[in-house]
Amino acid sequence: MSQFQGKTAVISGGAEGIGFSVARAMGKQGMNVVLGDIDANQLEIAKAKLESEGIAVLTVKMDVTDLAQWQNVADQAIERFGKVHMLVNNAGVGSKPGTVEQTDDKDWRWVLDVNLMGVVYGTQTMVPLMKQHGEGGWLINVASMAGMMGVPMAGTYTATKVAVVGMSESWYAELKPHNIQVSVLCPAFVKTRINLSSRNKPAELKGEKESGDHAATSSAIADHMQKVIDAGLPPEIVGERVVEAITQKELYIFTHPNYRKAVQKRFKAIDDAFARSEASPLLESVLNEEIATFS
Repeated sequence: MSQFQGKTAVISGGAEGIGFSVARAMGKQGMNVVLGDIDANQLEIAKAKLESEGIAVLTVKMDVTDLAQWQNVADQAIERFGKVHMLVNNAGVGSKPGTVEQTDDKDWRWVLDVNLMGVVYGTQTMVPLMKQHGEGGWLINVASMAGMMGVPMAGTYTATKVAVVGMSESWYAELKPHNIQVSVLCPAFVKTRINLSSRNKPAELKGEKESGDHAATSSAIADHMQKVIDAGLPPEIVGERVVEAITQKELYIFTHPNYRKAVQKRFKAIDDAFARSEASPLLESVLNEEIATFS
């Protein structure tokens, strides 16, 4: 019998794309799934699909930037299924492409609220429920390959995904004594609608319409990204990969092994920088100091 049989997963942004693929994959393992999403119509479509496959599902319309709505999801999940064993912090948005000076405060606020604080709020709400029943569980945070390397013209998105990777590493050690396994999913391009994220952007956070050279640059980048995403990995594979990886207790979940060399190049640059610091006469006094740890 699957270790997931009869347990319950809460998945934000679960109505489509990666979130839905994880929901379907976990449902096939015998889990109950709770889908939270801002798109009520898409939630109904997702619910019908999963129920037609014999998967027990609860859907709740929610905005991940609102802590009270997370609590509502938790309350409904407990009422329907009794316990929560898994949280998949999947809901996320793509940033409007542009240079640092083209990215205004409204863009920063929206992407930070969804991609960063949505993960924080979900974790703060659901992890205590996992601790309470004492059966352990899983926390899966969806980051991106952008969490492993900087992406030009996407500073806001990159910042949030780097943060999600770092938080996951922190929580991995913190939650291990509670038998809560933490993983961070870092996909490259997957065939989803993330490039259309602005459809859900609150009116008060929408900036003025671009014009001139800025508009032309943004449009060209957006057109290129559309083509790349259209050729991306099918989301169904991502869901199955998540099951495979968490069964093997992986912290980092990668879906695009072709990016390995690019990440290794970054790690080499970091290692080379350490080598230069070792050679600096300014730092001789700390070279052999014991490393301070927090675990």
